[in-house]
Amino acid sequence: MKIVIVTGGSRGLGASAAIECARKGMGVVVTYNSNPEKAEEVVNTILQKGGEAVALKLDVGDTSSFPGFREAVATELEIIWGRRDFDYLVNNAGYGLFNPIATVTEEQFEGLFNVHLKGPFFLTQILLPLMADGGQIINITSATTRVATAGVAPYAAFKGGLEVLTRYMAKEFGGRGIRANSIAPGAIRTELGGGLNDEFEAMLAGQTALGRVGEPDEIGGVVASLLSNENRWINAQNLEVAGGYII
Repeated sequence: MKIVIVTGGSRGLGASAAIECARKGMGVVVTYNSNPEKAEEVVNTILQKGGEAVALKLDVGDTSSFPGFREAVATELEIIWGRRDFDYLVNNAGYGLFNPIATVTEEQFEGLFNVHLKGPFFLTQILLPLMADGGQIINITSATTRVATAGVAPYAAFKGGLEVLTRYMAKEFGGRGIRANSIAPGAIRTELGGGLNDEFEAMLAGQTALGRVGEPDEIGGVVASLLSNENRWINAQNLEVAGGYII
């Protein structure tokens, strides 16, 4: 059984990715920061369908917590799966902030940086010794790296950095057969950034070729598919999953 770690797996895209990966027969480690109840709901959904999963606390914005998280992962791998390694890492955890450049504070900037770029960098680094050869890393980026959307400059900039980092991961980890790709969602119906009101959703739908916003399962399914062996020759790529957003 392949084992995947999905950060920010208690809701939204992360929860969908975790459930879809389990549906494909993977064991799942779901991380959460502040909502253990939601994380347990995801785990229970997987367990009820015959899968295997566990939830662990992780603050991706706090690198000092990473050594303890690595130890927790190693313990659960041994207890649940009888293994000392895992196969896949999905760097998904994140949050949104809508604020023009002129009013972004240094604290807001650093918070987004820590979660969306620094965190994935050092989390991947510390978990790398536990990752099996032939594994894969998927970094969740954003269509805002391609289309400039006023009000999300720091978020988009750090997602853009993560997209570049993905290619460097593929380059440096390729000797171990580890692939690295990124997935860039377009407008998705989640709670990120406070969710979508009717007016904002209508505007985004009007800018999308398929005439609507996406659903979390439409991203989760792509994550699970990209991790499958059928896609083993896809590497160092950024895949926009956005229904044809501003084309």
